[in-house]
Amino acid sequence: MSKQELLQYVEDLSTVKDFPKFKSGDTITVQYKIKEGEKERLQNFQGIVLQRSGSGNTETFTVRKISNNIGVERIFPLSSPFLEKITVNKRGVVRRARIFYLRALRGKKARIKEARK
Repeated sequence: MSKQELLQYVEDLSTVKDFPKFKSGDTITVQYKIKEGEKERLQNFQGIVLQRSGSGNTETFTVRKISNNIGVERIFPLSSPFLEKITVNKRGVVRRARIFYLRALRGKKARIKEARK
């Protein structure tokens, strides 16, 4: 079996759950499972999507939030079995696919316009 065939076989095995459409600039809540020893619990991570990268099974997205005046970023793989649910709270209007300039902004300057419905 060649390397390409092997990759195709693994991609066929893993399935990506059906999540809502979102893009950079949107505010989302990601609900994911955390295993602590024998126990499992769900935890929410709410923030602004900075980017989406990759495609298919290797697609990831980065979410940033401010917690106790410290910026926290987390990268989630879309095909992760630990992702339970993604909810889109706000649709943002940005002109870029990767909004890393948000890292340098604080307070009111870090606001993103909300998309009109």
